[in-house]
Amino acid sequence: MQVTPDLILGSIIGLIGAALYGFSVVVYRSQADEINPIAVSSIKMWVALPFMIVMTFLLPGLAAAFLPLATILLLSISVLLGAVIGDTIYLWSQERIGVSYAFPIAMSFPIITFFMTVTFLNEPLILSRLAGAIIAVIGIILISNEQNRNQKESDTHAKLDILGILGAIVTALLYATGTTVLQVGIEGVDPIAGNLIRVLVGSIAFIPMVVVARVGGVALPTRRATIHVIIAAFFGMAIGSLLYVAAVAMVGAAIMSVIASTAPLFAVPVSVLILKEKVTSIAGVGILATIIGVILVVLGF
Repeated sequence: MQVTPDLILGSIIGLIGAALYGFSVVVYRSQADEINPIAVSSIKMWVALPFMIVMTFLLPGLAAAFLPLATILLLSISVLLGAVIGDTIYLWSQERIGVSYAFPIAMSFPIITFFMTVTFLNEPLILSRLAGAIIAVIGIILISNEQNRNQKESDTHAKLDILGILGAIVTALLYATGTTVLQVGIEGVDPIAGNLIRVLVGSIAFIPMVVVARVGGVALPTRRATIHVIIAAFFGMAIGSLLYVAAVAMVGAAIMSVIASTAPLFAVPVSVLILKEKVTSIAGVGILATIIGVILVVLGF
C-alpha cells in the first residue's frame, strides 16, 4: 500500500488521540476507589457531548449533523457496539475471570478488525500489516499485564469460567465490528458532525444504565473523583474521540484499531510519574514490540 500524506497525517492524529486516552486512563485508575466504572463511562460521554455540540456549531455548522438516516444508524451502531455494550460486557467479563485473562482476549480486536475489513470492505490482504497487528497486540498485552501487577487488586480470586471467556471474546468482536461499521458510516461525513451523532447516542444510552446502577445500590462518586474524571474525560473522550473518528475516516478501521489499542503505551510515562510505577524489562519488550507493530501496520511494507 502506498504511503500517502493522508495516511501519515491520519496515523499521527490517531496516535495523539490514543495518547490522550492513555493519559486519561491513568487518571481514571487513580480515582478507582472513589468512583465506579459505569460512572466513569457515563461522565466521559456527558462531558464530550457539550464539547461536540460547540465544535459542530463553530466549524461545519449544526446542519452538517442532519445526516441520512442510514448514516445516523451506522454511526449509532458503531458507538453502541464499542463504547456502550462492548465496554459493559468487558467489565462484566473482567469481574468473572480477571483482567489478566479478559484484557488479552479483548485486545485481539485489531486482528479481528483486519480480517473484517478484508472480508467485508474488500481491503487488500497485506500480510506485513497483519503481522504488525499481531506484534502490536502482543506488545500491548505485555505492557498492560505489567501495569496490572502494580495494581492493588489481584486476579487470584477470579475464576477462569466459560461465561467470562465468552464475554471477553464477544467484547473483541463488538470492538472490531464497531470500528468496521464506523469506517463505513463516516465515509463522506464531516468527522466533527459524525462524532456528535456518536456521542449523542452514547450519552442517551448511558442514562438508563446509570439509573439501574443507582437502583442496584451503587454509591455516588466523591466530588473530588468526579472533578478529576471530568478533566480527564475532556481530553481523553471529548478531544480523543474526535481524533479517533477523524483518524478512522483517513486511515481506515484496520490501521486505526491497532493505533487505538496503543493507549497503554502512552500511559506508561504518566504511570511512572503519577502512580510511581516501575518499568520492568517485560514492559520494555512490550513497548518495543508495540512500536514495531505500529510501524508495520502503518507502512504496510
